[in-house]
This record gives sequence, C-alpha cells and structure tokens, in this order.
Amino acid sequence: MDKDRIEGGVREAKGKVKEVAGRVTGDRQTEAEGRVEKTAGRVQGEYGKAKDAVRDGLRK
Repeated sequence: MDKDRIEGGVREAKGKVKEVAGRVTGDRQTEAEGRVEKTAGRVQGEYGKAKDAVRDGLRK
C-alpha cells in the first residue's frame, strides 16, 4: 500500500472533522477549509491507488 493512500485517508478524516466542527460552531471559514482538506485527502488517496496500480502492473 502506497503511503499516499494512507496520508490521504488521514487528511480526508481530518478535513471531515474540521468541516463538522465548522458547521457546529457556525464558522463558515473553518467549514470551507475542512471541505478543501477533505477533498485534497481524497485526491491524494486516489493518486496513491493509481501508483499502486502502476506498480502492480509493472510486476506482472
């Protein structure tokens, strides 16, 4: 498993927490930052999956 997949998952989870905290407190800035971080984590995770697929394809 690629480290980008792991880091992406962590980043996505942190973003979700930040988004919910912003929503609960009514802080739109924090909520928006959380959405951005969550999306960036998802992208990083998908990048890691792609790297894994390429690596697995090269091993065959």
